[in-house]
Amino acid sequence: MALTWIFDLDNTLHDASHGIFPHINRAMTDYMMRHLDLSLADAEALRQRYWMQYGATLKGLIQHHGIDAHHFLTTTHPLDELAQWLCWEAGLAEALRRLPGRKVVLSNGPTHYVEGVVERMGVERHFFDCYGVERLAFRPKPHKAAFRAVLAEHRLDPARCVMVEDSLENLKSAKALGMRTVWVSREARRPAYVDRRIVRIAELLRF
Repeated sequence: MALTWIFDLDNTLHDASHGIFPHINRAMTDYMMRHLDLSLADAEALRQRYWMQYGATLKGLIQHHGIDAHHFLTTTHPLDELAQWLCWEAGLAEALRRLPGRKVVLSNGPTHYVEGVVERMGVERHFFDCYGVERLAFRPKPHKAAFRAVLAEHRLDPARCVMVEDSLENLKSAKALGMRTVWVSREARRPAYVDRRIVRIAELLRF
């Protein structure tokens, strides 16, 4: 049976740190300032605390403040504006085409953003499904429920799945479920729960 490759999106399939993440973070802080009546410093601190505690700021906002998730996601992830900072490796589409097995995108971002980024990179035809946080019942990675949602819907055997991801916490959860793990990073170290470390997606073809 062929492998199923489960790819994270941001800082895995494209570089989000250059412009996209800073803009999203500012938008989230502004949203929290307006809707929770917080100062800039308090909003930034709370955004970071919820991200560390829940894996996504949104989870904390839903749980503690009753924020409308869909309004928050559409407001803070304006695809047309974010697209100007899209940056991905040359040959990504060709690498995905040559990589044998089925491929899925699993992201903590909203569905409209995930699908839009994949489409604008011209690689949508290489994935049979794309998951945003709405399809995970707003239970983001690294919660194991996020991974189980994908495994259950497509009846996937975790032993035949490879998680490709830049976040070590997310890889730790995937490994605990029985998946193989690939860490996208320039660091020299490799934790025990990481099976392979790569810098570029094209390196997957060596395995």
